Amino acid sequence: MKNNSNSMTQNVLMRELTDLGVKRGDMLIVHSSLKSLGYVEGGALSVINSILDIIGAEGTLIVPTLTGKREDSSKCPPVFNVLETPCWTGIIPETVRKLKEAKRSLHPTHSVSAIGHEKDYVTCGHQFSGSPCDMRSPYFLNAINNGHILLIGVDQESNTSIHSCEELAQVQYHLQTDVTAAYVTDYAGEKIRIENRLHNWEKPETDFNKLDALYLETGIMKMKQIGNAEVRYIDAGKMFTFTIDLLKKNKLFLIKA
Repeated sequence: MKNNSNSMTQNVLMRELTDLGVKRGDMLIVHSSLKSLGYVEGGALSVINSILDIIGAEGTLIVPTLTGKREDSSKCPPVFNVLETPCWTGIIPETVRKLKEAKRSLHPTHSVSAIGHEKDYVTCGHQFSGSPCDMRSPYFLNAINNGHILLIGVDQESNTSIHSCEELAQVQYHLQTDVTAAYVTDYAGEKIRIENRLHNWEKPETDFNKLDALYLETGIMKMKQIGNAEVRYIDAGKMFTFTIDLLKKNKLFLIKA
């Protein structure tokens, strides 16, 4: 039996996240590890409802519901059904994905699920992107709409928006050379043919955590201990401007030495 005297409630989470900077009206991409917080009363739903209560009806919660795998390529196209394909990004995004009010984008490897005021805007058209995180992706749309990124108990290695910066800076190692044709099954059960340059799983090893101290030093990011977790709150627009400029000057900056 759990020791409730050491548990975290939804009200405590709301207070701590508000203190970090999360606010009403936020558009917010959340990457998360539920277990990193310690015991949370109500589990994943409490974390989700804490964020939704803070950002309100005018805010938008976005979670990565990624499904990509190493085998994905033009020779082995990904298979994706918007209603049925589970994500591997954790219990919080998987819980959001299953909520009736959530809308999921139709990308075969890098989909997101969203709840809130701009859920249609951030998810619409992702299947027509030329690569997973390009200018039609929710990751870029979040950045150009004064959005933020919340990392709950995970570090920059989980920050998918950095892939978007890599794509916009046109680094050479990030995407597969070939274009992959695949079919995604939409909400109506219809198959849509998409063409995409997918993530290159054979690329040199990268180190996104090289950016962590830089984001903190430049004021792009704030950090706070919440429960047992380190939580990062990032200004997405400033992060994109800084990271894209850095990568344009040094295309190999993120490659692990």
